[in-house]
Amino acid sequence: MSKQQRDALDAAIRDFPFDPSVTVEEARAGFDAGQTRPLPDESGARPVAIGGIPALELYPAATGGTLLYLHGGGYVLGSARTGAPLADGLAARAGLRAVAIDYRLAPEAPYPAAVEDGLAAYRGLLESGIEPHRLVLAGDSAGGGLTMATLLAARAAGLPQPAAAVVFSPWTDLTLSGATVETKRDADPLFDRTALEWFADRYLGGADPVDPLASPALADLTGLPPLLIQVGSREVLLDDSVRLAARAAEADVEVTLEVGADLPHVFQNQAGSLDEADAALGRASRFLVERLAGALGL
Repeated sequence: MSKQQRDALDAAIRDFPFDPSVTVEEARAGFDAGQTRPLPDESGARPVAIGGIPALELYPAATGGTLLYLHGGGYVLGSARTGAPLADGLAARAGLRAVAIDYRLAPEAPYPAAVEDGLAAYRGLLESGIEPHRLVLAGDSAGGGLTMATLLAARAAGLPQPAAAVVFSPWTDLTLSGATVETKRDADPLFDRTALEWFADRYLGGADPVDPLASPALADLTGLPPLLIQVGSREVLLDDSVRLAARAAEADVEVTLEVGADLPHVFQNQAGSLDEADAALGRASRFLVERLAGALGL
């Protein structure tokens, strides 16, 4: 059954690959239509502001800890609402309160605006009284890269690190130097180099992609918290995860890399229709629960 699910997903994505000729407005409308799904009533979703950043809060009464979620969309598309299904997938399984933020998007607000907003939200959660060992981060695609950048920015600001972080198919190298940008070109049903350049050009706005807050796979990751990276093998961004894991290991960061065979970019979005997606979210939520318990000495 799982192979049938994977094949059907691959075919469905290939029917609607990213088109670099679209305008930003057209791309945003298409992304929102494809990503926004109903949230369960028990999520108690409500708009809030965290550190001055608009956000969507889920499971406000949960006591297991707080999850700060950073949505994907190449730093150009998406919102807290499009990130909410994955935030819900983690929070509901792990018993966490979740906060998905609406960080500023490019090209209207290019780099480093998203990093500034991620840091402001993280600082706001700490200043609200949440202890760092009761806080975890997660993000997908560009939101995964932003998760790493937020951790690096927090370190630079002298803030304590959270208990753990989870990233799904993170985009961590805006120089596009990973070998799989070429070797996985035919395997990836969604992206190619041209598509990645479309997003990178709009986000960077002329900034140097070598900057570690733009490309965390090139950064010194010393002092960061335990990290779980999940990625599909059919991704041009596969090397972004592999090299991020190696970089973390070099810095003595506890890191777990999971590569899902024959799976596409952010396959976790298919929970409920793809067995591997449900299993991956289950492992990710257990990772967060275990690291929160470890941080508390339980």
